[in-house]
Amino acid sequence: MTSDERVSALRRDVTSLRPVDERERRSIRRFLGALDRLERPFDQHADDTHVTASAVVCSPAGVLLHRHKRLGLWMQPGGHVDDDETPAAAARREVIEETGLSADHLAEPPRVVHVDVHAGGRGHTHLDVRYLLHAPAEPPRPPPEESQEVAWFDMTEAIAVADPGLRGLLVQLAGPGLRAM
Repeated sequence: MTSDERVSALRRDVTSLRPVDERERRSIRRFLGALDRLERPFDQHADDTHVTASAVVCSPAGVLLHRHKRLGLWMQPGGHVDDDETPAAAARREVIEETGLSADHLAEPPRVVHVDVHAGGRGHTHLDVRYLLHAPAEPPRPPPEESQEVAWFDMTEAIAVADPGLRGLLVQLAGPGLRAM
C-alpha cells in the first residue's frame, strides 16, 4: 500500500467515526486538518506532527494497559508507524513489542475505533489512531527494554487508571460493545 493509499484509507476511516465524547470530536477535526497539510504524515522525522497507532487489547482477563516509562500514565500499547506498514499493522506490532503477547484485530479488515490527538515526546504532536484487538488471557511478557508494568485490568479499573484520552473509548466499550466479544 502506497503512502497516498494509506492516507486515503485513514481519512476515510477517521471521517466515518462517531466520536465518543467532545475530546474525540476535537481530535477528529485536528487529525483531518493535519492530514490535509502534512506531506509525509507517517514520518516522525518529517514533521513534529505525525500519525501514530495504538491498540486497545481485550481478552476474558480484561483490558491490557502498560504504564508508559516516560509519561507514567497507564496507556494502551502503541507507537510510530514504520514506512512499510499500515497503521493497523503498526498497532499490532506495538502490542507484540511492548507486551510480549500476540494479538489479532477484532475486525477484518481492521478499522479505526477511536482517535486522540495529544502531545508526544520531544515537542511532537501525535495523531493517534486506535484499533481494537483481542489477545489470549495470558500474563504479559514485556521485553527488558520496555515498561515492565503491563497488566490486565477489569473495565472499571481500566477506566479509573487510564490516560484521560483513552477513557471515553473505554466507557463506550464498557457498554454493549465489549460484552459482545
